[in-house]
Amino acid sequence: MASVITAPTYDPITTASALADKYVASRRDMLAAQTKQAAAAERGLSELGATISSFQTSLAALTGTGKTLYAQSVTFSDSAIGSGTASADAPAGTYAFFVKQIATPSQVAFAGLTNDTAATGELSISMGASEAFKVNLAAADSDVDGFVSPRELAAAINAAPMNLGKITASVITTGTTSELVLSSKSTGEDTEISINTAGMDAATSLAKANEPGNVRTLSMAQDAIVHIGAESGTPIKQASNTFQNVDGLTITFNKAQATGTAPVTITAGTNNAATTANVQAFITAYNTLKTGLSKLIYPGNPTSGTAAGAFAADSGVRALHDRLVSLLRPAGGASLASFGIIASKDGTLELRADRLTAQLALTPNGLDKLIGSTSAAGASGIANELNTYLKSWNDVSSGQIGKRKAATEELQSTLGTREALIDKQYDVAYQRYLAQFTQLQSIQSVMNQNVSLFDALFGNDD
Repeated sequence: MASVITAPTYDPITTASALADKYVASRRDMLAAQTKQAAAAERGLSELGATISSFQTSLAALTGTGKTLYAQSVTFSDSAIGSGTASADAPAGTYAFFVKQIATPSQVAFAGLTNDTAATGELSISMGASEAFKVNLAAADSDVDGFVSPRELAAAINAAPMNLGKITASVITTGTTSELVLSSKSTGEDTEISINTAGMDAATSLAKANEPGNVRTLSMAQDAIVHIGAESGTPIKQASNTFQNVDGLTITFNKAQATGTAPVTITAGTNNAATTANVQAFITAYNTLKTGLSKLIYPGNPTSGTAAGAFAADSGVRALHDRLVSLLRPAGGASLASFGIIASKDGTLELRADRLTAQLALTPNGLDKLIGSTSAAGASGIANELNTYLKSWNDVSSGQIGKRKAATEELQSTLGTREALIDKQYDVAYQRYLAQFTQLQSIQSVMNQNVSLFDALFGNDD
């Protein structure tokens, strides 16, 4: 019997695929690691930006224009008469006023309106003794049907270029006719509304509605009159119901008092509860920022299996974290700790309310001077330092986060190009191996046929 030649059997497709995978494996692994790192950086930058933005929003709400952490309260002896607010430097005290009348807006109704034939001309509307604006009646027919309806007239008044929201026109339907109601936005004697129809067709329903007997005053325009002290005190007259005649106080009256009644008393003083809430809000906002940054730079814990943060090895983000801590400790002067704002072991802040209240009793404006403001006109203190530094990271046009995102996007684009190149290298290797093992398979088949032939010719069948 002839010897049998045996050789490994190859599947060209499977073998070529396996060898091509092995050929590019190291490059694919490196690319996968870089892609994963770039994606993590992108997510981390988005998280960092959101964390900083949230703090900046909270900081602006607490220390922006007209905002103070130290709160004063204004209390009315009769809360139905009005309400008020006090600035941080408002002197504590009690004041008395008698509210003779409150300021009211003008509101006038013109009865008997119907659809008028569209015509040229102007309607003049005045407030007080002066013309406020004119309405071009030629443009009032919005649906171009040849008539100006009461609603089209109202729309034309509201849209008049020089109206600017001074007067609002509305329509009330009353059977077969309508009433045009004009209401002033502002209060005071100078808002009294009147119309002049001399510049339009005298036969229109609006011209007739402006005649005596068809005009009704729904609300008389008047100034507010408030007497200092008792009803016999010095009167203050103005168009608005909001008074700022006492330093640091903003008082709004909304109800007049009956003749002969006692004046309303208004007491301004420290509001410890509101102040404590404001300070706690600042602390909470800072702690949220601090915790968010600490998470991003966390080095990880192999023992517990806790993964590292996205910027665990990033010196720039770590410097951001450390810089914020140092900005809470301005050189010289008072410290946050003197107002009961102290650092815990993990770097977050906590409040000792009793120490805050005691220190504010000694220096009412001290905390606001230390924390400062983020307002554009009077930026100062810790708040300004924090906000300015954070802008260097979060500014849309020039911030570090934007620059880093751009670099990360460019890197991801480059990695995408590399991935396409590796795919091509895989394809080339696969086709090469496929050709080689297909040829090998063919050779092996020929050899097996030859072995069978030799076996048939020279084999020993004994």
